[in-house]
Amino acid sequence: MAAATKRPNGKGTSGGYDASDIEVLEGLEAVRKRPGMYIGGTGSGGLTHLLWEIIDNGVDEAAAGHAKLVEVIFHSDNSYEVTDDGRGIPIDKKDGDITALEVVFTELHAGGKFGTGAYGASGGLHGVGASVVNALCTKMTVEVDRKSATHRLDFKDQAAGHFAQNGRFTASHALKKVGKVSPSRTGTRVRFWPDRDIFDSEAMIDYEEVRERLSQVCFLVPGLKIKLSDKRKGGKKTAEEFISKGGLADYVDFLSGDDAAVTGLVRLNGKGEFSEKVPVDGKLTEVMRECHVDIALRWVQNYSTKIVSFVNTIPTPDGGTHVAGFERSLTAAVNQAITAADPRKLRKLRDDGKAQKEDVQEGLVAVVRAVFPEPQFRGQTKRELGTPEIQKIVGGVARDGLKEWFDGSAKGSKKIHVKAILDKVADAVVNRVSTKQALDTRRKAAQLGNNGLPDKLSDCRLHPEGELLIVEGDSAAGPAKRARDSAWQAVLPLRGKVVNAGKGTKKAVLDNAEATALFTAVGAGSGPDFDLATRRYDRLVLLADADVDGSHIRCLVLTLIYHYMLPMLENGHIYAAQPPTHALVIGQDKEFVYSEEELLRRSAELDEKGRRYRITRFKGLGEMDDDELLETTLNPETRVLRRITVDDAKKAQNAFEVMMGAPVEPRKDFIIRFSKDYGHALDV
Repeated sequence: MAAATKRPNGKGTSGGYDASDIEVLEGLEAVRKRPGMYIGGTGSGGLTHLLWEIIDNGVDEAAAGHAKLVEVIFHSDNSYEVTDDGRGIPIDKKDGDITALEVVFTELHAGGKFGTGAYGASGGLHGVGASVVNALCTKMTVEVDRKSATHRLDFKDQAAGHFAQNGRFTASHALKKVGKVSPSRTGTRVRFWPDRDIFDSEAMIDYEEVRERLSQVCFLVPGLKIKLSDKRKGGKKTAEEFISKGGLADYVDFLSGDDAAVTGLVRLNGKGEFSEKVPVDGKLTEVMRECHVDIALRWVQNYSTKIVSFVNTIPTPDGGTHVAGFERSLTAAVNQAITAADPRKLRKLRDDGKAQKEDVQEGLVAVVRAVFPEPQFRGQTKRELGTPEIQKIVGGVARDGLKEWFDGSAKGSKKIHVKAILDKVADAVVNRVSTKQALDTRRKAAQLGNNGLPDKLSDCRLHPEGELLIVEGDSAAGPAKRARDSAWQAVLPLRGKVVNAGKGTKKAVLDNAEATALFTAVGAGSGPDFDLATRRYDRLVLLADADVDGSHIRCLVLTLIYHYMLPMLENGHIYAAQPPTHALVIGQDKEFVYSEEELLRRSAELDEKGRRYRITRFKGLGEMDDDELLETTLNPETRVLRRITVDDAKKAQNAFEVMMGAPVEPRKDFIIRFSKDYGHALDV
């Protein structure tokens, strides 16, 4: 590698520029000079990349069928060790007295994964990777089990040799036999100490990040056992083990979590060939490559998209040509199936009824993997595949497999699953088009000078410090408007029951007048577009009657907030007023009680004391006097409010998704199982 430099004598700083200004970086100097070119940077990501390079070598051995165990250890001295029971790095002489083992760790472009080498497919050009790790370490120890012995070679500041027991280092190319093993035992152990002078002071390798990736690897190499232990201070001393038998199918199950499946697991497999020019014996030669494609996917009852991709055993979080081929064929196959099914709900949309990428991928969980020799990545850190020919191959496999699945001719394909996903995608198309139309309508209204606020909203003057009181109908709205502090309390009456957002489509929600009034009054949008920072009120307070109907309305409003205004819940801006059920008039005094139990207890106390009292039962907020409503639900100094939190929402998730959701069977099962425990409360 050559680079122009500025020397102390001034040459190269102005007009002078000659051969003496060219610096030649030999061996591993180029890596130490520009580490970012090889590992992406000198922060935590770059430091972690060193570990990936060594781990990937062991995983490649397993993927090639030569290893069953990979072990990773975080040592207390901030060194890292990776062990595999593969074939072991070759120990025979490669160049004079230099062994192949030393070449792998000291030469940038050396390894068994180039051209027609020892690997049909690997995680990339790791002949670069192993030497890059050595280049950025102060110390490294490599042990190889081969030929009935353990052979050891140490490195200090990139030079090969051996450490004595007293720590003294002696340069040498020879391998040292440090133990005997059985003839059948093979493997490699690599332990390295990163050069902390190169990396940022705060750079670190995060155990959880490594743990997550190793758990992924198990799904890619079924049967491979991986052990991970952290011997650093405060780390997990006991090794964790990861193993998977089912491959990508298990991974899709893992990614699906507790989400209910809309379809069964869809498996797509195939292969294709492409030609590529590679250096063979010093000459560029055109060779044929074979690419194997493995895809597993399903749709779940959710709106988020999870597409995880790999090339060989390397995760590609930024996607690349293999993901592009899959996504394009997926969208085309779904549109072809929708055209054949001709769902009624899309007919009136005409040209707008074509599914787009985001419609098709709503609720999709997929794992895409391409396996082929010498992949080309965009960047040394291998986050995105760049090999152009792979897009066509993956796209072809996905297109043919999905066509058979939607036609019902593929193994495991069921009409009920095909219909379910087409209905789900059709709903997504309708919702997207409806949202766009609603947005266009609001924009037109804004251009006409309409402030867009609901007519029934009695607004306050302070924004966004105020609160919005959500009440049942006009009967409760009247006293609330009269008793409120109009400076910071706004009132929005809901006429009738709000649409069930857990069951209705997005179009049904947006078409509902009460839901639209709430979204418009809050002024922060809805669903994925909800922006907490633009809300018009600091808090929303639900004022519902203390009866079954009031509980139902409150549940409907909370369901709407949970599905379409979730940040309000997450940040503690939702409250429920606790209206009293009865008032006890004792002489000139009046007391409020908030449940039948509290009424019975207080009545017994008064009876025991011989006090005379009169009980007034509140059938609803609309029957309260203005003063009573002010004292019990509106005055911050005397009212009782309950904050509805995310934890409450999680506990109520059963209500939102089972009791309020679309599927009937889960609700029926729940009622049958718990009817004795809940009794009349299930009427809510």
